[in-house]
This record gives sequence, C-alpha cells and structure tokens, in this order.
Amino acid sequence: MTKNGEWEVGSKEWKVGSGKHVAPPAIHTLGLVEYRPTWDAMKEFTAGRTFETRDEIWLAQHPPTYTQGLAGKPEHLLHPTGIPVIKIDRGGQITYHGPGQIVAYLLLDMRRWKINVRELVCLMEQAVIDLLGEYGVAATGRVDAPGVYVNDAKIASLGLKIKSGCCYHGLALNVDMDLAPFENINPCGHPGLRVTQVCELGITVPINELQAELAQNLIHGLQRHLEKKQPHEQP
Repeated sequence: MTKNGEWEVGSKEWKVGSGKHVAPPAIHTLGLVEYRPTWDAMKEFTAGRTFETRDEIWLAQHPPTYTQGLAGKPEHLLHPTGIPVIKIDRGGQITYHGPGQIVAYLLLDMRRWKINVRELVCLMEQAVIDLLGEYGVAATGRVDAPGVYVNDAKIASLGLKIKSGCCYHGLALNVDMDLAPFENINPCGHPGLRVTQVCELGITVPINELQAELAQNLIHGLQRHLEKKQPHEQP
C-alpha cells in the first residue's frame, strides 16, 4: 500500500531475508474500508508475491457485512436482513463484521516462518488471549471450534486461505460494536453460540491502541515460533 492509501501490489521496498533473519511483517492500518475491495486486494497481493515480497499485516474495520466461508451453509443465516452476504474463499461458516471490530489480515509466506495451518491458528488465538490477559481477562481457545472465548462466549473469530504456501484472511476481534446482527446467524455455524466483546469486559482502551497491541502480539508470536524451529547454532 502506498503512502497516499492506494493499493500497491507486490511491493519490493524491503529485501526480505530467509532462514534465521526474517523481516517482521509490515503493518498497515486501513481504517474503515469496504469488505470486497479489501478481499480483492488480498488476493491480488498474494497472487503477485515473489520470494522477496515482505509479509504484511493489515488492520481494518468494515461496514456491516456477513461473510460466508467456502463450506458455508445457507441455513446458518437465520433471518433475511439488509446486510450484504459475501461468499468468500476462507474456511469456516458465516460470521459478521462491523464497525468497532478489529480485523487483522495476515498476508504471510508460511514457509518463511516454518509454520503450518494449525500452528498459525493457535498463534492467532494466543495473540488475542495474551492481549486480553494484559487487562485481567481470562480467555481460551477451543479445539472443536477455533476462535477465542470468554466464559464460553466467542470474542474472536478466525479464518484463513492458503495458496501456494502463502496465507491471507486472519482474525476478527469484537471490541465495541453492535452485536445485534449476530442474532441473525449461527455464528461460525454453531447454533446458540453467544458472542461478547471487549467493552463488555471492563476494558476501555481505545480501539486503535488495542489493534496496535494485537499486531505486535502477532509479530512476536511469529518470531518466537521461528526461533523454536531454527536449528541451534554452535558457538
């Protein structure tokens, strides 16, 4: 993305290392942006990647939008609404995006970080768990239903698309939003699943600060993972 906010695909401004020295993902804060053009930009960025393309994390909010994953079943949209439903290429079922929700898109070369899908899912969950933990809120993941939960209510959803060893899409963290549209769906395909958000847990930190902390947690998680995967160097 250029300084004036336009999309720039396949930027090679960074010389990306390999092995032990991997450049951290560049962070781009997009603000409130429409869903479909952002999805198109992710696909274009990924299709135009080379081995030299630096990884990126995009931080965004979206106008009210339902997204339906590849295996999404139409019956999980319980009631017709005026909110658009966009069928997309991530895994999972239907979820909702709206203002007041942090969406962190991870555009990564997974081979560079020596990470597989399950490990990346756990890493994203842990980034949210650690963020909430900083404010005294205990959260957990679930093996049977990926995401992050507080007292069995879902606060963050996950979804990825893997293509030629690279990923896009990412996670959505509910911060301070209108949760009513979740009542029109089975969130992530689970009937009766409760949802919650950061502002209901006594956390009053501005959303821009939370998204910056979340991005740093994701980067630190990637770096720690890579360190564990690297062979120990002999002195």
